[in-house]
Parts: sequence; C-alpha cells; structure tokens
Amino acid sequence: MIGTNPYNKYREIQVATATPGQLLLMLYDGAIRFTREACAALTAGQIEESNRLLLRAQDVLAELMSTLNPDAGQIAQNLYSLYEYMQRRLSEANIKKDPQAAEEVLGLLSGLREAWAEAVHSYGNRARVVNGLNVGGL
Repeated sequence: MIGTNPYNKYREIQVATATPGQLLLMLYDGAIRFTREACAALTAGQIEESNRLLLRAQDVLAELMSTLNPDAGQIAQNLYSLYEYMQRRLSEANIKKDPQAAEEVLGLLSGLREAWAEAVHSYGNRARVVNGLNVGGL
C-alpha cells in the first residue's frame, strides 16, 4: 500500500508474532525508553516534551497493570502496587519537573525488565507468561 510507513508495518508484524514473554519485554522496553527520554527532557528544561514522554511511560505502566491477573496471588498484588508507585513517581516528576523521581522509576523498570528477561530466557520457548506473570514451563 502506498503511504504505509515501513517501520510501523514492521512493528505491527513484530507485535503480532511475538510470544507473551516478548510482548512483556517490549512493554518494559517502551516504558524504559519513554522514561529515559523524559529524564533527558526534564534535565534540558523541555517541559512539553517531558510531559508527553512521562504520560507515555504512565500509559505503558497502566498497560502492565491491566495484564496482571489478581488471582495469581501475592506476586501480582506486589507488582500492581509497584506499578502504582511508579505511576505516582512519574506524575510527581511531571508536576514538580523533577528528573530524580523519573530516574528512580527508570531504575525500578530496568531491574524488573532484567528479571523478566532472565525468566523468559531461562524457559525459552517453553515459557508461559500469563497476564504478566511467568508461571513456568509448559
């Protein structure tokens, strides 16, 4: 189709063919990228751009929250609370124009992403990530 952005088409195919574990990592990658860029924009005094990026990061966190299965137990509840905390800190970063609050969230996201990447890698194609929680091999 003429006028179709090849990058957007690539992303659509990438998402459509990804495993649940890969999708989870993509969400983390997006949240990390938006938060990292927001930190830079805050530091540079780019208020409108930092606002846009912080809101995008919060949207990704909302998506992560929506994937959690509350019936999965304490770990789902703990992740939900952590995601809520990160959303609050990003909101504070936006209101106070405080890059330190966003940097705190960046550290939390990076640590969680690393843990999930290890879980997905450890289980390989047998990984079964359901509603944001790795429930083991098949």
